Amino acid sequence: MADQQVSGVEARQRLAHDGVRLAVVVGALGVVFGDIGTSPIYTIQTVFNPADPHPVPVSVDNVYGVVSLIFWSVMIVVTVTYVLLAMRIHNDGEGGIMALITLLRRWKAKQGRKAAATLAALGVFGAALFFGDSMITPAISVLSAVEGLKVVEPELERFVVPVTAVIIVGLFLVQRRGSRVVGRFFGPVMILWFAVIGVAGIVGIAGHPEILKALSPTYAFGFLVGNFGIAFFALAAVVLAVTGAEALYADMGHFGRPAIARGWLFLVFPACVLSYMGQGALILDDPANVSGPFFLLVPEWARWPMVVLATAATVIASQAVITGAYSVASQAAQLGYLPRLRIAHTSESTIGQIYVPWINWMLMISVLTLVFAFQTSAALAFAFGMAVTGTITITTTLFLFIARLKFGAPAWAIGVGCVLLLGVDLLFLAANMTKLLHGAWLPLLIGLTAFTVMTTWQRGRAIVTKARRDAEGSLQAFIEELHSQRPTRVPGCAVFLNRGKETAPLAMRANVEHNHVLHERVVIVSIETEPVPRVPLERRVTVDELGYADDGIVHVSARFGYMETPDVPAALALLDPAQTEGALDLGQARYFLSKIELQRGPKRTMAGWRKRLFVATSYITADAAEHFGLPRERTVIMGAHIDV
Repeated sequence: MADQQVSGVEARQRLAHDGVRLAVVVGALGVVFGDIGTSPIYTIQTVFNPADPHPVPVSVDNVYGVVSLIFWSVMIVVTVTYVLLAMRIHNDGEGGIMALITLLRRWKAKQGRKAAATLAALGVFGAALFFGDSMITPAISVLSAVEGLKVVEPELERFVVPVTAVIIVGLFLVQRRGSRVVGRFFGPVMILWFAVIGVAGIVGIAGHPEILKALSPTYAFGFLVGNFGIAFFALAAVVLAVTGAEALYADMGHFGRPAIARGWLFLVFPACVLSYMGQGALILDDPANVSGPFFLLVPEWARWPMVVLATAATVIASQAVITGAYSVASQAAQLGYLPRLRIAHTSESTIGQIYVPWINWMLMISVLTLVFAFQTSAALAFAFGMAVTGTITITTTLFLFIARLKFGAPAWAIGVGCVLLLGVDLLFLAANMTKLLHGAWLPLLIGLTAFTVMTTWQRGRAIVTKARRDAEGSLQAFIEELHSQRPTRVPGCAVFLNRGKETAPLAMRANVEHNHVLHERVVIVSIETEPVPRVPLERRVTVDELGYADDGIVHVSARFGYMETPDVPAALALLDPAQTEGALDLGQARYFLSKIELQRGPKRTMAGWRKRLFVATSYITADAAEHFGLPRERTVIMGAHIDV
């Protein structure tokens, strides 16, 4: 009887555990796969678009070749490169190109290799390209879904752009509320989406089952070799089938590799393949179906519901890439590539759900501009492919480098990876370069602009840090001066935020030199952003008495991960009186900030235009008191000028 009770408990625990795993998979389906899961809407239609500058003729051989190319491209890039290989390398569970950059920075700090620094810069450019992706994805995804209107009723074509604009404005307006409430509906909607496109694909395949022969790699290889002049240009559109591959990797920290791998292998991949196969079969039956094979794949009575479902799915895809842009911007700011941005956490239980107002409004304006400028998803597809191939190629390069030099992968395996994986990526990249004059310049322009801003900010920040260090002087020497001068001590606690322990806070130095007073309890706090997503509480703070155990002056190092928002009062609350030479009255403490006013100086530290860009970028810096969680009514800001 007891054994039966134990087995019953174990069974219930096993069911509960399985339920949790299923919930994680469903959550991943709703967030991770939106972009790649909506690619069947426009990929094949774009390949055979007659308005393409390098059109692919509709023929039996070409249809088999294109469908086979799509299948094997998805297999190699998504399944092999990302799901099976790249996701095995992570930074404390976090994935994506920013995680690879932090791994390279950490390795560079230990080894001092120039190659690591060069590849880290390449990674920053990849992150910059992602901003282009986050602008283009909402535009092309929602446009492609709403274009179903003209398939249902051709006279509705004039409403496609206005309806798309309204949906996009609504999407960005609700971002400040966060995705916690609507997020629970994303998974079921995407499950319905994949089930519907899979069934529709099966129906199409049933009408022309010979299309299943395209699963053989011989058709893809034969199409490439036998019709290279056509196939090469077709690759620029075929790559649209792998859009969103980076999201699988970037969202690994939220859902874990097992949940993403299961969702991809058991639902998303089969459903997408069935849809591509069904569309190919439909075109074989009637080449005229190339005008809208995705929506024509469903019966006429189901096309209106399909337009609605596709619109919902593309909104979810857009939501995923928008929140991804928030995450990349936040991590870039933590790593010193962007100024401190105002970040709002939209969930009390999930730290990764954030809202970045400046990024949100910049994206909305950019997406609307793209919609009105390009008008159709086919026109945007040329731009979209370049953003995707650029990011994927850089991610593969960084992965192979880290796999070899950091994790000791055998040279022969890296060689195979370079030939097979990187070779495929470079072929896609070369094909998209042929579309430069037809829209592919756009993501490169966005990427170069973002890269210039990020590297300029990093360089300017280093210059300002050095100038500030010279102005502040040695902290230890300043402490010695205080002990010799013995300024008047006033009751209370003063907290001075500083960049490190080597120099004295400008606000503290000014307070002593001009007011000739010092609080009884003085805490100098330095915020350290570590190259890990999160820092455990037991490692959050360390205290240095600065050589004197009874003067009431201590230095506190507060450590945060690059995915955390620094909260200074919460960090100080972790300390006990023994560590701070007496109890800190944090409820009445005064917080002092040193505000630096930047201005262009005569020294040749940077080119003139970069100085102007750096100063202009500094204006979007978030309020320091809010960023560090300081009570505004007890925060004192003292200013100083520094030349760049």
